[in-house]
Amino acid sequence: MIRAFIVAASPLVRAGLQNILAAQGVDVTGSVSSVELLADHLVEREAELVVIDASGEPFESILGSIKQLELTSEAAVVILADDPAPGWLAEAVRAGIGAILPTGASPEQLVAAMQAATTGLVVVHRGAMELTFPVGGPASRPFAELVEPLTPREREVLQMLASGLGNKEIAMRLTISEHTVKFHVASILGKLGAASRTEAVALGIRHGLVLL
Repeated sequence: MIRAFIVAASPLVRAGLQNILAAQGVDVTGSVSSVELLADHLVEREAELVVIDASGEPFESILGSIKQLELTSEAAVVILADDPAPGWLAEAVRAGIGAILPTGASPEQLVAAMQAATTGLVVVHRGAMELTFPVGGPASRPFAELVEPLTPREREVLQMLASGLGNKEIAMRLTISEHTVKFHVASILGKLGAASRTEAVALGIRHGLVLL
């Protein structure tokens, strides 16, 4: 039986999730209104998984709290979120989030994702994938159709961008100048048809150029 803890700002949402999970055979050990309050409850309640309702909350703020508490090292994390900003999926996966589902996911989907997350798998709902990799958009072009492929050095730089490194850090790691880094970044954006670094990373993941 999965032992889960619930985080949701709304008392009604907390109660609803608790009823849904209990009906599916999940042992709900407790609930709080924010991620920040987890530190005082998670260990003593012996939960192996945390379900976080992110509806109405800035995803960046929630993810920042998860990182600060090093929550993913203590328990598997499932996030329920609707209409997240493009590019957030890769950031969530890099942070160790085990599953990303919409708030309207069925009880069966939610429990299946929870079970997968506790075994170390990553589950992403189709809707979240389509927000990051829209069908018919630039990200749908196969790598072979890119006007010009990335050079080995550009692929290195793209991987470092995906890891959240800035120009100065990349320059130090590759022992090149920051000016050269800027040149590589501009070339990457042009070749991938990206308008920003975030979009370039998303496109790189799509084309198999970035390892998560």
